[in-house]
Amino acid sequence: MAHGSTGPHIASLLDSSAVKQAGLTIYSSGKQSKPAYLSYNDLRALASQKADLLRCHGKIHPGKVVLIHFKSQIENIIWFWAAIAARCIPALSTPLVNDREGRLSHLKHLHSLLLDPVVITQGGLASSDFAGNELLYILGIESLERPTPLEHRENAEEPQNGSKNSAFHSIFDQPRTWLSYITGRSGNEVSHDTRKGSRGIASESCAGEPVAASSRNYLNTSKCSLEDVGFLMLTSGSTGNAKAVCISHKQVFAAISGKLSSLPLSEGCALLNWIGFDHVASMVEIHLCAMQAGLNQVHVAAGEVIKDPLLFLRLLSEHRVSRTFAPNFFLCKLERTLEDANVADTEGIDLRHLTYIASGGEPNNVKTCAALSNHLQKLGVLVENVITPGFGMTETCAGAIFNRDCPSTDLRAKWENAALGKCVPGIEMRVSPVAGALHDMDTTLQSDDSEGALEIKGPIVFQGYFNDSNANQAAFTSDGWFKTGDLAIISANGDLRLIGRSKELMIINGVKYLPQELEAAINEAKIEGVSQSFVACFAHRPENSGAEEIYVIYQREYDPGDTEARIIALHSIIQVTMVFSGCRPRVLPLGLGRLEKSTLGKLSRTKIQASLKQGHYEDEEALDARLLQAHHKKNYSAPENHTERTLITLLSDVTRSPDQEMGIDTFILDTGITSVDLIRLKSMSEAAFNISDIPIITFLTKSTIRSLAPAIDQLQTQNHRGKYNPVITLQHHGSKDPLWLIHPGIGEVLVFFGLIPYFADRPIYGLRARGFNQGELPFTSLTDAVATYFHALKKQQPDGPYALAGYSYGSMLAFEIAKILEANGDTVQFLGSLNLPPHIKDRMQMLDWTAGLLHIAHFTGIITEHRSEELVEELRGLSQERQVAKLLAESDQQRCAELALTHASLWTWTKVAWSLQKIGWKYDPSGSVSRLDVFYCQPLKVVARTREEYRETKLRHWADFVREPVRFHEVDGQHYTMIGPDHVPTFQARLKDALAGRGL
Repeated sequence: MAHGSTGPHIASLLDSSAVKQAGLTIYSSGKQSKPAYLSYNDLRALASQKADLLRCHGKIHPGKVVLIHFKSQIENIIWFWAAIAARCIPALSTPLVNDREGRLSHLKHLHSLLLDPVVITQGGLASSDFAGNELLYILGIESLERPTPLEHRENAEEPQNGSKNSAFHSIFDQPRTWLSYITGRSGNEVSHDTRKGSRGIASESCAGEPVAASSRNYLNTSKCSLEDVGFLMLTSGSTGNAKAVCISHKQVFAAISGKLSSLPLSEGCALLNWIGFDHVASMVEIHLCAMQAGLNQVHVAAGEVIKDPLLFLRLLSEHRVSRTFAPNFFLCKLERTLEDANVADTEGIDLRHLTYIASGGEPNNVKTCAALSNHLQKLGVLVENVITPGFGMTETCAGAIFNRDCPSTDLRAKWENAALGKCVPGIEMRVSPVAGALHDMDTTLQSDDSEGALEIKGPIVFQGYFNDSNANQAAFTSDGWFKTGDLAIISANGDLRLIGRSKELMIINGVKYLPQELEAAINEAKIEGVSQSFVACFAHRPENSGAEEIYVIYQREYDPGDTEARIIALHSIIQVTMVFSGCRPRVLPLGLGRLEKSTLGKLSRTKIQASLKQGHYEDEEALDARLLQAHHKKNYSAPENHTERTLITLLSDVTRSPDQEMGIDTFILDTGITSVDLIRLKSMSEAAFNISDIPIITFLTKSTIRSLAPAIDQLQTQNHRGKYNPVITLQHHGSKDPLWLIHPGIGEVLVFFGLIPYFADRPIYGLRARGFNQGELPFTSLTDAVATYFHALKKQQPDGPYALAGYSYGSMLAFEIAKILEANGDTVQFLGSLNLPPHIKDRMQMLDWTAGLLHIAHFTGIITEHRSEELVEELRGLSQERQVAKLLAESDQQRCAELALTHASLWTWTKVAWSLQKIGWKYDPSGSVSRLDVFYCQPLKVVARTREEYRETKLRHWADFVREPVRFHEVDGQHYTMIGPDHVPTFQARLKDALAGRGL
């Protein structure tokens, strides 16, 4: 009969590699002694022997799906090839979850999906991983024996005309290739009809043996036939139940060809794999590519390199590895390890052969790529683009789109996450509009800088899922493109960048949010008690609720009964989420092991959400509710009068929190309130209590309802004038040393609100200028300002070590305060300057009252930077009163209302800023401090053209006033936006690193 498939069979890979002097080096888990070595020729022989055993088992038939389930990579590899030789369809089992109910549900799904497969595993795993299984047939390899009589095998094929092409001969007896031994004589393409047949006799296999009837209609909507399929790979199930991807022989060779064309390998090198063989990158990108190229491959258990990243480098060095694979979480761990390593730690590591570290599965942080690339080049890597981010799926045989210009292009573009690059030969990509995506589009065709749903096609792309007609119908467009489910941008130069998953967008109150961005913000906050990278965010509608809410589920690092740690983590997550979305989330901590990751270290939001909905976390929900209720009952103080009750109602409305959660001793800034929310609270309180003006300082200094209510009562009697206190408690709790933040040239501390959620582990105090409140006179001399701040600081924190940071103008004040502290015998462990050079006199003299007014207007966002530049000359000829009036007349009225900016408040604010500017007119730095960290971004246009110019011509002069070497930290954004909402997540991470670098 004619053979239905015209392309090569993957068995030819083992045939061609078996004649070469290459093979597999395997390191056993937990044993770093001499590894085992298995040549490709020996692998072929061993797989053939195992195949003979399988053929003699009554449950095994040609075309039967066998689920291969082993812990070790080498066992998976041997039995994979044995199944190929036995004319079965191997499917690689993914790691099973620890949760019994979830595990049994998965096994039940596989029983149905794979049409009652035979599970090949070890006896120990049969009793542990498959405990409670009542559906799947488990075949322990220990029970396999080589039978001699034919009757021990059902449906055995008789030898024909004396030929040795029998199920009981290994390839050692065959003069032909292993491929010809497997394929034998050809058969017809599998019928796509639905006729029933007796088990094992439905149609002929490519070897002339009966194909299991259960496999006949596995792809009744696909373009593939049974004989086209080489093996099945299970998806991670991150978007629901796992699907079985049909990997065809043709697809495998197209994928290998595309990878080797785009990422060519040199003779004599090796490929290294440390991820599970159930992952398609391990199977195709490493194992099969190495065989095609006739190169050695090295396999080591994931646990070994994760616990010792330097072992990873030593193996790359020892085996002359050219290509390997590592997801972003491991690259981050490796970069941190190298940052802390000394010369002795890396002695003998030579990475001159290393050309590619392919990376995928999660976004690659550009700064991590850049830093790690520098470390690796010091260890011998000869190329700048060794880290190769890419895009791939199980459906594309792993990586099929690669960025070969990382990190240089990404750094120039100032992207946070690396681009994924361009297609290899054998695949095309495009983006199409999607309902509910972030932006609407006018065309389905690929275009420059286009955004939409990512779709792909080509020989590298699979043709269908096994036994899943609904998934197949939904997976492809009418013109044959595969819908990846990702939202993406294809840039003008053809580079792919992912935005998110279309099905995972969180739509709250009509606004769309990407869950991975909130997860990143929470992880970057490094909240005490929250396991890094074990955070999942999604939108979910609770029972008896009409709208979806943001849910944050995380793995806790504290004891289940540690209520204090639970509360601190809860408040911190609420604050981060409020800054991110303006919405208060529901938060659920889970114990160790309840959140399980895929082979590539990814959490499945869909699975976690499904587990929540199905009640799998009810025990943790009950525990959390009980502990929080007990804490609330113990610490709750109910309002006792009209003022307190009114304030609690107003605060609950502003922060979208239930009234009953608010006590009069609740710290207001712990509620996740933003600077805009605080001004809304001010306006609402003025209306509720019929007070013309409640100074914002009242809300900043009276940090609880208990202390705020008497201040409101006094304002109502119109005889209250508060005493000036520059100290604003932005955060009152935390075990680490406090951080002091000093106001910029506009005198206010509201600009620091975005930083608060990220520092739950330390108190934060702000210093606010004098002159905002009735009866206060602004500072007129530097001596007065610095002395006032020094005494207030010492009163709040009598003893060091001290950590100070000033924003812009505040950097000068911080420097002067630090000099006094050191002269007083105190230790200033950290001193930070946020984008200010030491010499400011010339710049200050360029500013007048009008410039100060426009500075505030631009800083607060009531006008644009461009319009502020245009208004300078228009306003200067007017009186101060008319300048304020004209500015407000053409400002953003909604923004003014949000900030409660009136003619009087803006005039007062400008008066304070003007007094500070005049102080700077005569400022010349003198003396010195022990240490300084300078954070710099894109400077003002009038100061310098570029960051580099700014650092070299202005900032470097700090060295004249600092006794130790100055540490410079380049950060994102511009002068006015460096700690704004868009850049605060990355800035806080740099600030934390700088504090840690100073021992704080």
